This record gives sequence, C-alpha cells and structure tokens, in this order.
Amino acid sequence: MKIDNAIALVTGANRGIGLAFTRELLARGARKVYAGARDPSGIKQSGVEPIRLDVTNPAEVAAAAARAGDVTLVINNAGVAHPGGFLAGDSEALARRQLETNFFGMLRMSQAFAPVLAANGGGALLNVLSIASWINGGQLAAYAASKSAAWSLTNSLRHELAAQKTHVLALHMAFVDTDLTRGIDGPKSSPQEIVRRALDGLEAGLDEVLADERTRLVKQGLTAPTPSYLPQRA
Repeated sequence: MKIDNAIALVTGANRGIGLAFTRELLARGARKVYAGARDPSGIKQSGVEPIRLDVTNPAEVAAAAARAGDVTLVINNAGVAHPGGFLAGDSEALARRQLETNFFGMLRMSQAFAPVLAANGGGALLNVLSIASWINGGQLAAYAASKSAAWSLTNSLRHELAAQKTHVLALHMAFVDTDLTRGIDGPKSSPQEIVRRALDGLEAGLDEVLADERTRLVKQGLTAPTPSYLPQRA
C-alpha cells in the first residue's frame, strides 16, 4: 500500500520506534496519524492525533477502534522487555506481563481493527517483531518467547485476512537504539533507519522486512547444519 493519503494508527507511539513511525508517516504524506499511548499527554509529536491506548486493556482497544474508524494502516508497535532467563524466580510473572503486551495486545488490536480495515478497503497491518522471534539465548527469554508467539500470530493473520485483502507485514530487527535496549551492549540500528526500511517494504508489498544485516544472517542460518537458534560451538 502507499503511505501517501493513508490513515494510520501506531501503538506505543510516544517514544522509540513508535515515535519514529509517526514522524516518517507524516513525512511520506499520511493524511492522518493516530498516536496511541497509555498516557496520551506524553505524545509531543506535532501533526498527530493522540489517543489513549493501552493494548493490555480490552476496553481501551475497543474504544480506539470505535474512534479511529477511518484507519487504513495499523502498526502494532507497543512492546515491553525484561531481562532474565526462564529459571529465574520471577520468570513466570515476567513472562505473563510480556506476553500480555507483546502477544495478546497485538491479538486484541488485530481483532478489533480487522473489521475497520475491511470496511476501508483492506489496508494493512504492520507487526513489529524481532530477531528474537527465531532465537532465544536466555538473556531475554520471555521476551523472545513473546515475539515467537507474535510471529506465529502474524503468519496466521496473513491467511485469515487474505479474503478481505488486508496486507500483513512482519518487521524483524536486532537491537535498536531505544529506551528498551538502553542497558544492552552491542551494535544498534537507529529507529529512523528501521522505520524507513519497514515502510519501504510496506509500499513494495513485501510480507517480511529483515531490517538489518544481523537479522538477515540469523534468518539464513535457520536451515544451516548447526541452525542459528542452537548454541554455536567453535
């Protein structure tokens, strides 16, 4: 789909990748951009329409769908991450919190906005996933599990929404320089770079965007003799 004249809603739009999406959408000529956040007073980007939207709150998701009935593009960006492995004492509680946002939040948004997109000609869903959809080294164990679940959801939505001509795009990337990765060492892409590649892919009709070199290498390695999701031994 073309961004020019589109009407978009971005979840988690107050900072990081979400904020970069709102800016790039406006720069590409989107007619309207709804900027969803738990606290809409935190939305400082000019030219957007702030909307109260906690994706873990079913009532707020329903209210957003009722208010934004003109949407043609939904960007499921809202996400949370906590470090730690599955054997830590608090892993179950952290896993539930991350799944609630990263998987069930995306599911709620997709269910609520699928009829809206259908009524507006099909449009598109852009789901922000991760390199962690495919690999889990234990440092961000529950986060990776939530992104794997979101990847599976995205793959199912492609089939379920095909009849209404809704394009579903998955965005995968490694570390991005945002608050979410502040305590993580290693190379990081800029949010602006990731967003430009994502929207280029959307406009090109791609089903999947691998937004950086590390992500492309990991995806290629899934079918290697020692797959990239296994420990790599010297």
